[in-house]
Amino acid sequence: MNNATPGGGQSHPNQNAANSTNYAPHLPKTVTLANPKRRLGCVSLAFLAIMTFYSARLIDLQLIKGPSNALAAQNSRIETRNLPALRGSFTDINGVVLASSMKSRHITADQTKIKRPEVTANLLLRYLKIPKKQLVASLTGDRQYAYVAKRVPMATWRKISDLGIAGIFSDPATTRVYPSGSLAASILGYVGDEGRGLGGLEEYLDKRLTGIDGKSTVEQVKGREIPTSEKQTVASKDGLSVRLTIDADLQGMAERALAREAKKAGAKSGNVVVMDPATGNILAMATYPTFNPNKPFKSNDLAKQNRAVTETFEPGSTSKIMTMAAVIEEGALNPKSKMIIPSGIPRGGTTFHDHDPHGTLRLTLNGVLAKSSNIGSIMASEKIGQDKFLTYLQKFGVGEPTGLNFPGESSGSLPRPGDGTWSGTTFPTLAFGQGLSVTALQVASVYATIANNGVRLEPRLVAGYTDDQGNFIENERVPGVRVVSAKTAKTVRTMLESVVSANGTAPGAQIPGYRIAGKTGTANKYTSSGGYSGYTASFVGIAPADKPELVVSVIMQNPVNGHYGAIVSAPVFKQVTEYALAHFKIPPSASKRPTLPVTW
Repeated sequence: MNNATPGGGQSHPNQNAANSTNYAPHLPKTVTLANPKRRLGCVSLAFLAIMTFYSARLIDLQLIKGPSNALAAQNSRIETRNLPALRGSFTDINGVVLASSMKSRHITADQTKIKRPEVTANLLLRYLKIPKKQLVASLTGDRQYAYVAKRVPMATWRKISDLGIAGIFSDPATTRVYPSGSLAASILGYVGDEGRGLGGLEEYLDKRLTGIDGKSTVEQVKGREIPTSEKQTVASKDGLSVRLTIDADLQGMAERALAREAKKAGAKSGNVVVMDPATGNILAMATYPTFNPNKPFKSNDLAKQNRAVTETFEPGSTSKIMTMAAVIEEGALNPKSKMIIPSGIPRGGTTFHDHDPHGTLRLTLNGVLAKSSNIGSIMASEKIGQDKFLTYLQKFGVGEPTGLNFPGESSGSLPRPGDGTWSGTTFPTLAFGQGLSVTALQVASVYATIANNGVRLEPRLVAGYTDDQGNFIENERVPGVRVVSAKTAKTVRTMLESVVSANGTAPGAQIPGYRIAGKTGTANKYTSSGGYSGYTASFVGIAPADKPELVVSVIMQNPVNGHYGAIVSAPVFKQVTEYALAHFKIPPSASKRPTLPVTW
């Protein structure tokens, strides 16, 4: 019997045996399902943990750190820009601008954004006068803020800005400008790179001239202002402007005349001071050499000094009017007093002589001044004694501050008995203008005192100030001090007219139509090493002598082509005074010069 498989096929013998002995039907396995509530709980816990973390983070960012983060984000967009105040200007008495400030820009660079410094430099060189090597160096590196050029005019910056160069920016700044160049430079001084006054009135009045900077706060993104952002601005407040007492036209004329004659005389330096004796106002104050305050560092220190107030010297014979005023005020002598002048006079172990040798002369006190006799001056001063004499010198302002308070101003010097500088020859030398030291301004002030009928006024260079609202505040006037009587002052002025007469030492200082009073001076120049070398040549005059409106002082230091005041200084006096008389429309003298005797 055959074994057959279902379906009619035959099976393998071994397979059949196996199947017969091991066959058992396959039963399904039992699966136990997890509790769905437990699984849902785990998922919920995980979700809750995640949500708690993010919620805490959100609370931290939004509530706890939110305000500070928002402020930090805003601050990252905020830029505070300085708004520089303009420095106050200087004008002359008539409003002519001598110094002013204008808005400008500091050009800066973010070097990290400049990929081709050479190319950028070539673009900038169209508008900037800077050596290319220096320009490339300022554009090269990894600094995000580097100066390229300082105080560039606004018009120039606009042209550069229009180029749209990546990495080139600017900051607001101001530039000091002196439109007339060297005019009144020794008075004005100059301003340094940091915008501070470094000389003259720029230095002395720096706090008044300097304004208060403002600021502007804006939001920006990538260097561009957000149009809808809130802008906060604190306006700047400009500094006070200064109105000087000088007249720009007269100042310019005085500077030109001084420079021309100083060069002709080969003088090392010189100065001119013009004063209004009735007010103490300084109408002009010129120095030679001078400098251009627009380029102050291209001049030496001598050129930048206002030597009319800083340089001291022995005045020589221009000082003799103090001797004359003192003895006349004390009633010891008068212009017609007769004096016998020997060829020499021994005092303190030294014999004093006049500048020109002579025998015995018969001069009046007026003649002593007209002929500028040193011997006669010594004899006159001895009529009142050294103590009274010294008192008058001090009252005239010798050895005392003038009150101008100009930077570096000197008070001069006046020796006193017992101070270690006094000797047997001091008193006689003081009588004719040596042994003491003064400034050119002090000399002018002495003559202004005589011109102002014996009342000494403080010199004034600042008429007043104008604030940023246009209000003018006049500078305070200090009451004058009487030195001698009006009668004595008038007498001395008349005596000074003899100096410019045909019988005096400076007839060339006469001006047709005007009575001129003046005095020459030629003094040996004392050196810092001791002894004397060179000369100080001077001429100081009053015009008109009958109704004084001008005092003009001219000082020349170390002239080599002539050294007498009448030769090198009087010509400057005449040129400046003639111009000033016409400029201020001062009428000619209505009377002739009185005649005082010179000899007897």
